[in-house]
Amino acid sequence: MNKNKDLYKRFVTFISGILLLAMITGLFAFVWYRKYSAVIVLPYYRRGNWVLIAIYCLIVWLFFRAYGGFKLGYLKKTDMFYAQMISMLCVNIVSYFLISLIGRHFMEVMPIVYMSCVDMGIIALWTLLAGKLYFMIYPPRKLVIIYGSHRAASLVLKMSQRVDKYMICESISTNEPEEKVKELIMKYEGAIICDIPDEQRNDYLKFCFAHSKRAYLAPKISDIIIRGADDIRLFDTPLMLCRNYGLDFEQQLVKRTFDIIFSIIALIPATPFMLISALAVKLYDRGPILYKQKRLTLNGREFYVYKFRSMIVDAEKDGKPQLATEEDDRITPVGKILRKFRIDEFPQLFNILKGDMAVVGPRPERPELTQEYEEEMPEFGFRLKVKAGLTGYAQVTGAYDTTPYDKLKMDLMYIENYSIRLDLQIILMTLKTMFFPPKNNAETTEALLMPKSSERKENTK
Repeated sequence: MNKNKDLYKRFVTFISGILLLAMITGLFAFVWYRKYSAVIVLPYYRRGNWVLIAIYCLIVWLFFRAYGGFKLGYLKKTDMFYAQMISMLCVNIVSYFLISLIGRHFMEVMPIVYMSCVDMGIIALWTLLAGKLYFMIYPPRKLVIIYGSHRAASLVLKMSQRVDKYMICESISTNEPEEKVKELIMKYEGAIICDIPDEQRNDYLKFCFAHSKRAYLAPKISDIIIRGADDIRLFDTPLMLCRNYGLDFEQQLVKRTFDIIFSIIALIPATPFMLISALAVKLYDRGPILYKQKRLTLNGREFYVYKFRSMIVDAEKDGKPQLATEEDDRITPVGKILRKFRIDEFPQLFNILKGDMAVVGPRPERPELTQEYEEEMPEFGFRLKVKAGLTGYAQVTGAYDTTPYDKLKMDLMYIENYSIRLDLQIILMTLKTMFFPPKNNAETTEALLMPKSSERKENTK
């Protein structure tokens, strides 16, 4: 029964997405015909109006795809609503300027404002009703977790926060007999395979494949590298080629061109915020407006990163690097606001123009902390195969207290799957995190700053 339901899951999400897209596009068509079509210079004929409405529909689809607005059942309801809300605001702003361009002057803005408010109501109603229908048809999956020599409590806790999607019914250690583990897998819809040795992991993964059971894997560094491999064939033998040198020449050229264009354009709207931020920092304690700090970028090259100062003067009097926590008492009231909306990072647009950084990439780390991390995670230097970035995959998918090891894995996923489309998607997701910062994970920040040695050994097997 469950297998038959799964066959139609994509169809259900597709139809619900089409319904939402049709309602939003229909509302735009109504506003266009009632408020704009007749008042523009040289009004369109019938097909011209249809083309404009189709363009609006396409823009909505592109923004929703970029933000994950169609991922019904995958994202939490609140996350989906936020994604769709940001998408609609961006779409309607672009549409207003497009309409003004067609009308050859700034058109009346209030119809777009009213339309945006109605859009929010449609989105809220769709998220609520479609979500309820989806989870009525597809209740949480019943799963068993298979863990190794150390506890998998962190992963269990994170998955248990999505009770609408996952239901962890039992757990079993790999120290138990193999037949007992397989028997338990057969009782449920799938298995979570986390911190276990490679040989056992491969056996259980093949067992799940043979019996059409879902398998959720916590990837290791080697898994992520393999995911970025090219498939090649040597006569009748398939091979996987891991190039392992970061971005090729064409990718670097496209990325650098994009970085220059983006940073120049971004400086235009960012300048007023930077001036206000500089004034606020100076007036608060009369200290320096900016601070620079040595960081690492491509191939371990050192450079100075610039930020608006968000901490008290002499925040590190003893000279020892200290990671900031969300409730760090060294952060000033002004600094909390700057950090919350990521405005303290705006001066790094000049680092991008200079060529030290990219718009998207792993966040630049301090040499001292990199050395400290590499003692526990020798693979930490792998993230230096591309330029450091103003924003990154780890920043838009993680939380404030995401572990360095998990951030490393997310950074490597970005490097191995790089594309200009992925860069654009991360930039759009960054706008969302600026307005709706991710919450901390349930674990305490202090416990997550460094992985334990036992975890490193387990993960490198």
